[in-house]
Amino acid sequence: MSLTTALARLLIFPGLLFAVPAAWFFLWVERKAVALMQGRIGPPFMQPFYDFIKLLGKDVPVREGIGGLLMKAWPLLAVSSAAGAVALLPVLPAQGGFQGDLILLLALLEVPSMCIIAAGFSSRSIFGEIGSAREAVLSVSYNIVFLLAILSIAVSQHTFRLEALAGLPATPLRWLGVAALLACLPAKLHINPFSLPNAEQEIYAGPMTEYAGHELAMWELAHGLEWVAATGLVATLAAPRFALWWLAALAFVALSFAVVLLLAVLASATARLAIDTTVRFYWHCTLIFAVLAISSALIMRFRS
Repeated sequence: MSLTTALARLLIFPGLLFAVPAAWFFLWVERKAVALMQGRIGPPFMQPFYDFIKLLGKDVPVREGIGGLLMKAWPLLAVSSAAGAVALLPVLPAQGGFQGDLILLLALLEVPSMCIIAAGFSSRSIFGEIGSAREAVLSVSYNIVFLLAILSIAVSQHTFRLEALAGLPATPLRWLGVAALLACLPAKLHINPFSLPNAEQEIYAGPMTEYAGHELAMWELAHGLEWVAATGLVATLAAPRFALWWLAALAFVALSFAVVLLLAVLASATARLAIDTTVRFYWHCTLIFAVLAISSALIMRFRS
């Protein structure tokens, strides 16, 4: 991949010029869909953008020492990693890429969760620490399924290169992996039934309790970019490949939008689960998926 192509992907499409408005749009779609299913009106179309601008104009508490510097650094690191993950998505045909970029994508997708965990403990708030502890337990639980799904897809198609992976014809193991990824997205995006780290009725805003102003605005932007990256990963793995760039872009946006609606329906139809129930759910999913993945791999091997 040339430097020009890499910068275009990072800054234009599917990078920041597309991803930031898409992040606000996806956050609005999720909130609006949940509201409609619950019989409410929901927020206006521009509300996520208005919230972001409003937070930028608010004051930030004065914090001294290394703890204050760390609390400023975590949201910036989360935004940077989420934006980098979006830029790696192989949306357009013949984008290039490099060997092993799938591994880099997985690392970048995990950085925001690690930043949330660190932010809660850096705040020295009891609510932040409880939220960070929940986020850590939740992350360990769903990431086993998430990593197994990605690895099974990559191994079944003999490549860790995103561009090659997206261009190959789908296999049964690939569709099984996509289904497992979908099961992990509610936990990764902190929506019901896995919204434990930011359970407002119990621990206020969890790790975000001590954040305000532009720092909280950066967290909201990072969360929106996570929506774009996570749903975009599913969309690139599930979408057919088109030779025309505008068809590829349209399929990517449409499938990402469909995944957002699916997650919103799930969030509105379920209640928050307890932490022990959540852990058991993902450990059971891990066992089931591992058995199905191994069985599918053996069947494919014997057939070939």
